Amino acid sequence: MLMVKVDWFKGVFPALVTPFDENENFDEEKFRALIRYVLPYVNGVVPCGTTGEFVYMSHEERNRAIEIAVEECKGKAKVVAGTGASSTKETIELTKKAKELGADAALVVSPFYFKPTYNELYEHYQALDEIGIPLILYNIPQCSGVHKEWWTTEGLADLKSVIGIKDSSGIMPFMMSLFEKVKGKIAIFCGHDEIGSAALAAGADGVILASANMLPDIWKEIYDSTKKGDYARAAELQKSIQKIARIVVRQGGNEAVKEGLNMMGIPVGRSRRPVMPGDVCRREDREELRIELEGLGKIPSKKIIYKLPNKTIETKVPSIPETPNIVDNWTMRVGEGYAGPPMYELAHVDLLIGLKGGPVEKAMDKALELDKKENKLRIINERPKTLLVPTITVRTKKAAEHIYTHATNGVNLAIELSKKDGFLPETILDDIVMIANVFVHPSAANVKRINVNNYKAMRYAIRKAIEARPTLKELIEEKECARHPFRYTP
Repeated sequence: MLMVKVDWFKGVFPALVTPFDENENFDEEKFRALIRYVLPYVNGVVPCGTTGEFVYMSHEERNRAIEIAVEECKGKAKVVAGTGASSTKETIELTKKAKELGADAALVVSPFYFKPTYNELYEHYQALDEIGIPLILYNIPQCSGVHKEWWTTEGLADLKSVIGIKDSSGIMPFMMSLFEKVKGKIAIFCGHDEIGSAALAAGADGVILASANMLPDIWKEIYDSTKKGDYARAAELQKSIQKIARIVVRQGGNEAVKEGLNMMGIPVGRSRRPVMPGDVCRREDREELRIELEGLGKIPSKKIIYKLPNKTIETKVPSIPETPNIVDNWTMRVGEGYAGPPMYELAHVDLLIGLKGGPVEKAMDKALELDKKENKLRIINERPKTLLVPTITVRTKKAAEHIYTHATNGVNLAIELSKKDGFLPETILDDIVMIANVFVHPSAANVKRINVNNYKAMRYAIRKAIEARPTLKELIEEKECARHPFRYTP
């Protein structure tokens, strides 16, 4: 007798990250705190999935994570335990244990590394069918190297324990074939953050997503909107988080989510090595993620004090754990920002901020005295007084347009938005000066990207200069994993 699709497997299920401490040990208390953060908005949670770094965890750690999830979710939400492994034997062991621990279902990824044939894949799940726990097929070919074609899924859907499939391929034609072949027999879940609302609108029963760690409330609203037929609202919400979804999917997955949660004040540590901050999830991705989370109200604001020689200024800024309470020593503050892609339009800004009458303004005046025709320096903003210094020789009319129009417009936009977000408050604008050393690649062509990337790089540089980042703590913690966009150690 075939198992009919269960009633409860629908809605929003975060693919939980696994918190680790500074010694890369599983941090149980932080894991509990994360579950408590998402619980008010979700239908269930998924510990030990791809985002949970299951491939880096021992059996004991995976079992403990499942046990904690069951304890925290009891009576509130379902627990779908990630029990996949490379071999059938190991998968059976993990799945039996998940059942024993009280998980409501097991999410089983296709066996990876050695790539089984479709028949071997079928028999792998067939061997799990007798355990007696609901099974959810998991298709993520970009990680497993194995793609569940529709005919394999159609056959697996007839196994009595199979209640659903999570498709993380991001391939809409494959998902549409699932709707054609198995909808109504098993639940169909989307596991690709960039197409979540589209999949739900097309008929998916729910989502299992990495970004739902950070945005469980928004994903709940997207899900609810599609089920009510308000597809315009769902599309609007997806658009508002699309950049976050893109960063998570394409720039680091679990590490990007951890960076976001840490900035939101939900500490979860770093990924286990070999994944490192600043590499697969680049520094510019982290800064962009921060600004996007701020726009959604996910990063809290706090009051900070700017201490100048002649006055004290209070401002309110969106604050991450590294944001200081007091900003003093305005003699010279330094910040670096970079942004891309593409490579030829990559922007790199080295920024100096200092007091009027101080070393930075003296350097500015001296530079203007020695100004050369082929490397023309320009004051591009009066409040605060800002000097743009090209870091390449400007030899052509095209290069001049790139620097003095498109890059300059981006830099000025960053200054204006930094005034609005509080990092450059109105009461400090006449007390400071800035020198922005701006790089535009000689082979750059896409003027839109020149503008956008220089805006991003300048905005990041302003924040880093104000916050004195990277901090000493960051440098110590990341001494082995610092990565520069040009792949040399800064």
